[in-house]
Amino acid sequence: MEVGPTGAQFGHSDPADTRYAARFDGKEIVRRCAAAGSDYVVVWARDGDYAYYDSAVLPKAPGLGRRDVLREAVEEGRRRGLPVIAYCVVQQGGHFLRQHPELEMRDAQNRPLGRFCLNSGYLEWMKRITAEQLAYGIAGFHIDMLDQGFGPPYGCWCGTCQRLFQAEHGRPLPGGATWDEDWDRMLQFRYDTSARFMRALRGHIRRLDPRATVDFNYHGNPSFSFETGQRPVQHAGQGDFITGETGAWGFSALTVGLNARFYRAAAPGQRVQVAMQRGVRMYHDQTTRPLADLRWELLTLLSHGAFATLVDKTGLDGSLDPAAYDRIGRLFRDAHARRSHFGHAPVEEAALYFSSRTRDWVGRDRPGEWFRSFLGAHKALAYAHIPWGVLLDENASLERLRRHRVVVLCNAGILTPGEVERLTRYVEGGGGLIVTGWTGLHGARGEPQSGSAISRLIGGEAQARLDSLDNWVRLPAGAVLSPGIRPSWPFLVKGPAVVYRPTTAVPVGELMRPHRTTRQKEGKEGTEWPMSPDSPAGPAALINRVGRGRVVAFACSPDYAAASEHHIVEARRLLVNAVRLLDPDPRVRIEAPAFVEAVVTEQPAARILRVHLVAYAPPAQTMPAANRPYVLPALMEDRPLFRVRLTLPAAPRSVEAFCRSTVVRCRGRTVEVLVADVHEVVVLRLA
Repeated sequence: MEVGPTGAQFGHSDPADTRYAARFDGKEIVRRCAAAGSDYVVVWARDGDYAYYDSAVLPKAPGLGRRDVLREAVEEGRRRGLPVIAYCVVQQGGHFLRQHPELEMRDAQNRPLGRFCLNSGYLEWMKRITAEQLAYGIAGFHIDMLDQGFGPPYGCWCGTCQRLFQAEHGRPLPGGATWDEDWDRMLQFRYDTSARFMRALRGHIRRLDPRATVDFNYHGNPSFSFETGQRPVQHAGQGDFITGETGAWGFSALTVGLNARFYRAAAPGQRVQVAMQRGVRMYHDQTTRPLADLRWELLTLLSHGAFATLVDKTGLDGSLDPAAYDRIGRLFRDAHARRSHFGHAPVEEAALYFSSRTRDWVGRDRPGEWFRSFLGAHKALAYAHIPWGVLLDENASLERLRRHRVVVLCNAGILTPGEVERLTRYVEGGGGLIVTGWTGLHGARGEPQSGSAISRLIGGEAQARLDSLDNWVRLPAGAVLSPGIRPSWPFLVKGPAVVYRPTTAVPVGELMRPHRTTRQKEGKEGTEWPMSPDSPAGPAALINRVGRGRVVAFACSPDYAAASEHHIVEARRLLVNAVRLLDPDPRVRIEAPAFVEAVVTEQPAARILRVHLVAYAPPAQTMPAANRPYVLPALMEDRPLFRVRLTLPAAPRSVEAFCRSTVVRCRGRTVEVLVADVHEVVVLRLA
């Protein structure tokens, strides 16, 4: 559990408002969390406005009076044998920043930006703050908001940053996002600034107390981009374990598991903590979600091998909601009962390749548009129950590539010579590669190139990029990528597209341009809304054999299409059919409703496979008053009922399910399961 006062106060609290946090009680927090079955408690010690303990550095929350919440929590935790972690914020533009304007980030015109500069000397203040908190006997720190902002201007031009940049690069800071060689240096400077701050603060804490754990809230995953000052791998391993966030409110319901797996890929070998919230909308409300909805999110995270922290925000006065803690207790008891089934090695048939260089230089200041390809590829595999993992360009060695039967290059526009060499060796050794969109068609700084960096792997030459996103595909009857798709029927595959001329590859189907009205051709009408198909532009896909492996190169972007606002099923099936073409005999084939997520793990020495089945089945939702037609996800209230069929290469020795209500039938290589719960785990003991 993580418990803190309402964040509605951030940045604009009144120091005279003694109602705020007046009932924020460390002893009561620990008592409630212990009763709910929590394994540890994260208590807010410092946020952007206040300290919740007796600090010689920071202003104290006005409602506390002479009380010290951190001391109360640590003493009660010691009595109950419950570790207490201090939640400590780095950023936020509160009272302390207003008292120390010399520490503030500045834009290129020397205007204040409302955030601390990590090069300004603020590190020494953070050392004093963490030393104060360590003196209480805490077990460690959760250090949050270690970012450099979430929007423009992307950088700091204070005097210290200007001097450091000049010393490191021998030239002045660029005047803004110039997207040239100087901006490349600026990005590196920002990344290194964050890493230096993290290493120095963690080193300081460990020198004072070698037993204290340190984790930093991570902002290197989608939907965060370069603006935060964090790369996926460079900043993931700076703490003792990696900590990130999830939640339908900010990341979507589908990416709960994706976040956990992304973190694992970014910091191999480290444990992964993911924070979720009890509120129905986001962290800073005091509502409570239905138990089924909480169970779905927590059990998804645990199935993916993470451990989870549930964030509770108190009322304005710091009081706790007893109904919420009753519900949390039921949630935690259920998770503890299933504990032996979590934490095993994941089985990853396919891997989604994430290019941070492409994120920075092709996505640039519109990263959400580029993220669609990566998120859509995940959506396609998750809906089809194909076990998947994540590969990151910063640490995707040949050894890691070879752990997967199929690798999907999700519109990875920038591929370095080293990446191309590793991918080539992977395919030559028998791997399957899927290429989408404008993969390999950009230079090192995102500049469009006429040819592809992986023409040999594709078995074709890029002739042109279509200037449209509303592109169409038509497949003939019996085409290798056509299962589940009506033959000779044009269907929309929204996203970037390229015209290929095959050299050694076999072409499949047709990529079709969209019609353009007379007004569109004259520039009098936009092209945001898709038009119907026009004439063929080239093949829809190329299939090429390279050594012992094969490559499926889509001229279109079925991954982008799957995450777009025109996400038709057939576009998603294109990607799934390509995976099945390259890997027709998976270790376990899973047939289940699309609302069921499947996670496969194994214990190789014991010859045990586990198939976790997590259902997300919320009811239909009303439309909000603003921002129509966008719809917020509903809350899941009920236990869904669903059927699953598992097919193995050989009949298992035995099959069992966790829930007593689950019906299991084993017929040779096929296992049929009827589930009536949010989560089930099917344990397969192999012959």
